[in-house]
Amino acid sequence: MDITTENILLIGSLLLLISILAGKTSYKFGVPTLVLFLAVGILAGSEGIGKIEFNDPQLAQFVGIVSLNFILFSGGLDTSWKSIKPVLWHGISLSTLGVLLTALGVGTFVWAITDFTIFEGLLLGAIVSSTDAAAVFSILRSKNMALKANLRPTLELESGSNDPMAYFLTIAFLGLVVNQDQSVISIIPLFLQQILIGAALGLIFGKLSKWLINRITLDFEGLYPVLAIALMFVVFSATDNLGGNGFLAVYLSGVYLGNHDIIHKRTIMRFFDGLAWLMQIVLFLTLGLLVYPSDILPVLGLGILISAFLMFVARPIAVFLSLSFFKMKSRRRWYISWVGLRGAVPIVFATYPLLAGIEKAHMIFNIVFFVSLSSVLIQGTTLSKVADWLHVALPKKVKKISPVDAFLNAGTKSLIREITIPPDNFSVGKKIVNLHFPRNAIIAMISRDGKFLTPNGATQIMEEDTLIVLMENEKNVEAVYDSLQLDMDYDEDD
Repeated sequence: MDITTENILLIGSLLLLISILAGKTSYKFGVPTLVLFLAVGILAGSEGIGKIEFNDPQLAQFVGIVSLNFILFSGGLDTSWKSIKPVLWHGISLSTLGVLLTALGVGTFVWAITDFTIFEGLLLGAIVSSTDAAAVFSILRSKNMALKANLRPTLELESGSNDPMAYFLTIAFLGLVVNQDQSVISIIPLFLQQILIGAALGLIFGKLSKWLINRITLDFEGLYPVLAIALMFVVFSATDNLGGNGFLAVYLSGVYLGNHDIIHKRTIMRFFDGLAWLMQIVLFLTLGLLVYPSDILPVLGLGILISAFLMFVARPIAVFLSLSFFKMKSRRRWYISWVGLRGAVPIVFATYPLLAGIEKAHMIFNIVFFVSLSSVLIQGTTLSKVADWLHVALPKKVKKISPVDAFLNAGTKSLIREITIPPDNFSVGKKIVNLHFPRNAIIAMISRDGKFLTPNGATQIMEEDTLIVLMENEKNVEAVYDSLQLDMDYDEDD
C-alpha cells in the first residue's frame, strides 16, 4: 500500500489507535510499550501485513528530530532541579565521559571482530552510545519505580542529557569516515563549540522564554502551549544555526522553564506530556515502517554479539569509570549500568550514515535497529527484577510520592489561610506568577468585591483582595507571608 495525501490521515489514525490499544495491554505481559509501538510499525510495513511502502530515511530523520525536540523539552520541564542538584555531576559525567567510553568500547570491539575500519566501528559505537530518554522516562514512570539513594533522578538526568554527546560523536565520526584525511584531533574544537554554545544558548533562551511567556498577554489559555512550542523550535534551530548543540539547548531551556514560575505552567506541562507520548508513538511507528525485517536476519549473529558486549561489557565499564570520582555502592553502579536502555534515538542517528551514502550504511542501520530492539526487550522487561535483586528498590509501603501527590492526597492535613492585601502592598498590580509563591502553597481562590475568582498565573492582585491560600504545613506559612511582604500577624492585628 502506498501512502498518499488521501489516505495518510486514515492510515495514521488507525496506526495510532492500534498502538495505544496495544500499549494499554502490553504491561500485562511485561513488554515495554515502546516495543509494541515499534512492532505495529513493522507489521504495517512493506514486509508486514499492512504492506505500506515507506523507504525515506530523510523523512524518518526529520520526524526523529522533531520528535526528539518534544521528548527532550518535555523531559526538561519534568526535571526538578531540587532532585537533580545532589546528583548533577554524576549525571554530567555519565552523559559525557560515559557516552564517550561506551562509543570507544563498542567501536573498538566492532573493528576487532568485523571488516569495519576503525572509524566505521567508532561511528557505530557512537550511534548506540547514549541511553534513550523516551525509553527510560516511559518505563521508569509507567512502572512507578521507587529507587534508593537518588538513583532515579540520576538515571533520568543521564538519559535526558546524553543525546547531545551521542549526536556530536555520530556527526564527528561520520565526518572522519567520509573525509579520511581528517585527524581525530580536529573534532575537539567542534566538541567544545557544540557543548559550550548549546549550554549557553539553552540557558539564555530559557530566560528569554520565561520573560516572554510571563509578559505577553494572550486571550486564550490554550495559546500558551502553542507559544511554548514555537519557542522550543526557535531554541533548537537558532542554536543549531549558530554552531551549538540544539538538543542540549532544548533540554536545558526546558529544565529552566520547569523550575521557574511561568503563566499556565500546569497547562503547558500537561500539554507537552501528552505531546511527548504522541511523538514517541509516531517516532517508533515511523522507524518500524522504515526497517525491512528480512535485512535484519543476515546481521543477526553480529547483532547479538554487539548487543551482548554493549550490555555486559562496554556499558558497565563506562559507568564504573565515569562514576569512579564519586562515592557510590557497587550495586547501585551495576543498576545504572543495566538501565542503559537503547531505543529510538540510536535508530534516528543511524539514518545519518544512510543519507551520507557511506558503504556500510545499511549494515550499520540494521545492526543498530537490532541492538536497540534487544536492549528494550531484555533490559526494559527486567528493570524491576534487577532492582529487587540488587536491593536498590524501595519497598512498596515506603515508596516516595511527589510533593504534588502528597499535597492532593486526601489524608494530608492542609492548612488554609485567608490573607487580605492592603492598598500599599507591593503585590498590588502584579501577576501571581511574579510573586514567587512557595511551591507547596497555592492560591485556591480570590475574594474580590463580594465575588470569588479562580486565579491562574496571569491573574493580577488588586488591593483589598482576600487570598484563600492552601498550604501543606506550618513551614509554608512564613514563606507565603514573606512572598507577599507581610507580617505574619497582619491579619490578626487588622
